[in-house]
Amino acid sequence: MRVVICEDLFLLRDGLTRMLQAHGLQVTTSTDTGPGLLAAVRADQPDVAIVDVRLPPTFTDEGIRAALNARHEVPGLPVLVLSQYVEQLYARELLASGGGGIGYLLKDRVFDSAQFVDAVRRVAAGGTAMDPEVIARLLAGNTGDGALSALSPREREVLALMAEGRSNAAIAQRLVITERAVAKHTASIFTKLGLQPSDDDNRRVLAVLAYLGG
Repeated sequence: MRVVICEDLFLLRDGLTRMLQAHGLQVTTSTDTGPGLLAAVRADQPDVAIVDVRLPPTFTDEGIRAALNARHEVPGLPVLVLSQYVEQLYARELLASGGGGIGYLLKDRVFDSAQFVDAVRRVAAGGTAMDPEVIARLLAGNTGDGALSALSPREREVLALMAEGRSNAAIAQRLVITERAVAKHTASIFTKLGLQPSDDDNRRVLAVLAYLGG
């Protein structure tokens, strides 16, 4: 798997590179600027890009803007945002930019290298990996209108855990219910959101995007 890293702090950038390489991933480019990210995406055709939000020169939103531009140039480019901050406006733009392959993790809440690498792989495969705090912030302005308002409280719990990238087994363990119950809730979610029968992984991603963008 080919990975591009865009992070302004040298020690973190170098640490990410070493960690990913130790798990068998290939880091093709490691850069600290938005333009560097775009150049790497064009040249390397990576499977996933790991991007910080705040980059030089202003350290405001250069990283996530560069990620949006990269997904515009390469539609569907998987992007995992790794930041200290939750930038709600741009996170929503990223989610709305089409398809899955989206993650948003907070640096100070990543505690395990294997879990992080699993999130990278999941995003590269077209899935989602959202930190619970990011989900909470994105949903803070959710009015509950439309199809999402039809979901039961339990279905919303299941969908929130789906957004984190959890499997049915992991959701069942977290909510202390059976996997069969999770499957029934998931099927109900798909129906209420109007997601037609297709590949279940794809429907999970579409349901999550509808949830976070709602």
